[in-house]
Amino acid sequence: MSGRRGPRLYETIAGVFVVLGLVLAFWLAGLFLVRALPGEPLWIVYLLLFWALLTYLALPRLHQLFTLIYVPDYFIGRTRTGDGLLGDPVNLALEGSEEDIHEAMQAAGWILADEITVRSTWGMIVSALVRRSYPAAPVSNLYLFGRRHAFAYQQEVDGNPSQRHHVRFWRTPDGWRLPGGERVAWLAAGTYDRSVGLSAFTGQVTHKIDADIDVERDYIINTVRYADPKSNVRVISQFSTSYHSRNGGGDEVRTDGDLPVLDVTGAAERFPLDIESDSEAGGRARRLPPVPLLGAGLLTIVSAIVACGDVLHAPDTLTVVRLGVQSLILLMWIMAVRHKRWAWVTYMAIETLAAFGTLSFPDEASSIFQAALAVLVVLAVTANPVRTWVNEGRTDPRVRLSQAE
Repeated sequence: MSGRRGPRLYETIAGVFVVLGLVLAFWLAGLFLVRALPGEPLWIVYLLLFWALLTYLALPRLHQLFTLIYVPDYFIGRTRTGDGLLGDPVNLALEGSEEDIHEAMQAAGWILADEITVRSTWGMIVSALVRRSYPAAPVSNLYLFGRRHAFAYQQEVDGNPSQRHHVRFWRTPDGWRLPGGERVAWLAAGTYDRSVGLSAFTGQVTHKIDADIDVERDYIINTVRYADPKSNVRVISQFSTSYHSRNGGGDEVRTDGDLPVLDVTGAAERFPLDIESDSEAGGRARRLPPVPLLGAGLLTIVSAIVACGDVLHAPDTLTVVRLGVQSLILLMWIMAVRHKRWAWVTYMAIETLAAFGTLSFPDEASSIFQAALAVLVVLAVTANPVRTWVNEGRTDPRVRLSQAE
């Protein structure tokens, strides 16, 4: 237990701000709902804002709070969503290097999924709306060992972006063993997207998966072994209890509990496709700060520019103080991007106080939208991916797991 006090302290502080962010989210949602009554000016706009805030911010934050309390922080054969919900089950293990997996998957006709960026996200939305093919569409982030999947592969079905086979991969930490004592180099979670729908837990638009995940698991193995007969597979029987459960989107999943171990060692020599490895092709993109932290930074930079303009226009004491505060907030954001936890805590504290202050005076439309921006910043900087980012490189054993990459 030595060396855990610091990380425990920061986890406690983070939990407090998660609760405060939850209060702010439902407070703001209530203000939108009051203005969404028929007959009120812009009531349809407020109704849409209420739905968006509830489904994409308030409910996910509620799930984040609950899962911090009751979801075990150790390996149970399930991935986790960014909100902390239990995600897809781990249903495949692999042996071999990262290059071996890339070569084996691509030789079997699988496509490396794009990283989640503004461009790829927009491309995925457009492809879903107009039913345009997007074979390398990004997949949502799932977490194992406290970190996001290293990379993902997929196969689009008949040019339909709503239907696809896909599988995410995680490298196991050095020296780590499966329950029962066996060692494997990689773990994976493969599922089949059958359509696009709404999450049963949050109401967000998401892919709906086929319940029988064992069929997808066997499909992945068969495609690889067909392309590479020298690969082999062994099965860890009854790796987990067979069960009927649900993933983070509320979709039912069924499995027999077996864990096949697919060995593709040497595939890089057998299939010299000359492709870039994940660390070369995708590593740089993943080293960018998480989207919530970047979004919060953008709002902070805009606020600092506005404050600077106010000083130039009317350099009185109030505007100078405001510029000083915005400069301090911007500095804290920069330090948080550099993985400084103390700066992250300071950033959360200042933005939370600002959000409570603006929500206390919501009479005018401009005030409520100003309050909405403040709440968005609080929710962004208290999100799970941001907490994971600022903890990178720390001495907490749960964080050191990610250093195996």
